[in-house]
Order: sequence, then C-alpha cells, then structure tokens
Amino acid sequence: MQLWQKVTVLSSLILFPFSASAVKVTDEVDIGGAVRINYGWKDYDNNSKLKFELFRADVNYKSKDGLFASAQYRWYESMDVVHHAYMGYQFDEAQSVQVGVTQVPFGLLPYAAHSFWFGATYYLGFEDDYDAGIHYKNEKDGWRYDLAYFSNDEYGNGARVDRYSFDVATTDQSPYEESGQINARVEREFTSGDVTHKLGGSLQLSQLDYMADISSVDGEDVDSLAAAAHWQLDWKKWQLQLQYIHYDYDVKDSERITLSAFQFPFEIAAEADVATVNLAKSFDVDWGPITNVNCYNDYSQVMASGDGLDDSVQNVTGCAITAGKFYSYVDWIAGKNMWFVKGPGVGIDNGDTAWHSRLNINVGFYF
Repeated sequence: MQLWQKVTVLSSLILFPFSASAVKVTDEVDIGGAVRINYGWKDYDNNSKLKFELFRADVNYKSKDGLFASAQYRWYESMDVVHHAYMGYQFDEAQSVQVGVTQVPFGLLPYAAHSFWFGATYYLGFEDDYDAGIHYKNEKDGWRYDLAYFSNDEYGNGARVDRYSFDVATTDQSPYEESGQINARVEREFTSGDVTHKLGGSLQLSQLDYMADISSVDGEDVDSLAAAAHWQLDWKKWQLQLQYIHYDYDVKDSERITLSAFQFPFEIAAEADVATVNLAKSFDVDWGPITNVNCYNDYSQVMASGDGLDDSVQNVTGCAITAGKFYSYVDWIAGKNMWFVKGPGVGIDNGDTAWHSRLNINVGFYF
C-alpha cells in the first residue's frame, strides 16, 4: 500500500462517529478515560505501522465542601505509568492547594504547544511535567500566582526510565537524582479590545543528589536554575504563544546531563536557552461528525554551545480534529538534531545533526 493510501485509510477513522459518555458514579465522582491508536511514518526507517498507543483511566472527585482529587493512569504498548495523582482543598474562589503527583507550574500552561508531541520544552522536562510535592495556586482579578515545592520526581527513583514525565535519570555516567525543587510562577491576564493577553514569568530552583553508590564517576550534589518568560495572545480564533527559557545544571566536569522517559535515557545539554514560537487557528466546521479543526505550527529551538553540543530544532505542522468523542491529531514533525526525530539527544552533537521528519496520525476516543 502506498503512503498516500495509508494516510487516506487512517484519516477516514477520524470521521467515524461514536456516542459515549463518562461514567458519573456520584454527584462528586466521575470516571473516564481514553483509548488511542497511532500511525507513524518516518523518513529514516521502514517501520511504518498502525498500532495501539494508549489506554488510560481517569478518576476525578470534587465535593461541595471544597475537597477535590484527580488521578490518571496510563497503559502504553510496553509500559504502564502514573500521569498524575493528587488531592487538594479549595479555600475559596481564588485559592487552592494540592498535594501529590501534580503538574509543575512553569512557563506556558497547561502546554507550550498545540501538537500531539508537544515542543522541545517537553523533552527537557519544562512542559507537562509532573512531580511529587505540594502546589499552592491563587487566581484573582486577572492575576495568577503559583508556588510549589517538589520533594522528588513522581516515583522518587531516578533509575526508573519507564515514566511519562521527562526527569533527570540516574545512570552510571550521569549519577544524579532529583531531590528538592521550588517553583514560583506569576501571570497577568488582561483584555484589550478583542485581544486577550497572558504575560508571565517563572523561576525554578532545584537540587540533584549525587548517587555515589552506583557510579565510578566523580561528582557532588548539583544545583540547577531555570527561568522563563512567556506571552500568549488570543484574538478571535487565533492564538500566538511565545516563550523563552534559560536553564543551567551546574554539573561538575561535564556539559551534559541525562534525562529519561518512555523507557529511554538520553543526554541533553547541561546549559541552554530555549525559544518557542507557536501559532494556531481554530475553525468551527460542520463536516458530518467533525465540529472543530485546530491547525497550528509549533516551533521550538534549543540553543546550546560548547564541546560536543549543538542546537536542536523541532517544528510541528498539523491539525487537531474534534468529532464527537474522538479527538485526533495529524502532524508533520521535522527535527534537526532532535532526540525524538532520530537525534542523539537535545542540544547534543554526536556527529549527525541533519534534519529528519515523520508523519504522525493519532486517533483517540475519550470517554
């Protein structure tokens, strides 16, 4: 079957209507989830397949007294992981606190991308990252303040590589583990005519423990710093996202550090700047079961310099399609020296820094 024929068959799945609803256990508890299939074509191998990608289960609780909780567990083809699991209390309309495995408040929220595979910030652990700790949030009069402390990653084990969030990995050559992190974030939302702006800044201070017992590499405990400035503009059906991040892991005698997720450890530049420029437009349509198409171009670049380092670039052009309980993505992903698109890591130069690309189609049924 030719590539265009495969794409046509897969795209037709997006048009298939299906009726389902979340299970409402009580007035306070909802149970839901998702099932997804995925097709990927890559210009750098001949392993194009349509296959099962994910089954997930969601539980959400909210009481009239202000108590709430949320958890999500995911089963992938070759691993099962926690996405988030927290409980909390809503003090009033503005203030809340949550404890558990919760999203790290940093940069553009909830995501610094529109595509299924996110941007470069996700693979660096600065987007849709979940760690174990406590998070206080205050939203009032157009201002949002976040303050959080995380004691460790979601498992408290840097040697575990089967995880959803990208965290510092404990390996023989990079024997570190996340051990204490403070996040502070502020954002101002205001409207000017038809335009809504969100301007904000974030600061992250963290410590990594040196795990001497698993490595012969000399080292010591490491401090790290990350700072971000972001701006999101919404005008009618358009959305523009801009973000700039600087991060620095103060690793001794190395310009690299190792992260892991989805069962694979990989190296990133220990210090770099990251720029994100995303543009999207939403279209309300009446195409049979399809009611909305959101098209976007998400661009991110990691700027690293030093011995054995080089820039990494990722650009994703695609559309997200809503059809009843189906939510699907069709993405063309181009990457230069990017881990997800055949690169050796992020910000790493191991000899091949060429551009590569892949077509990805993900069809999800959410209930």
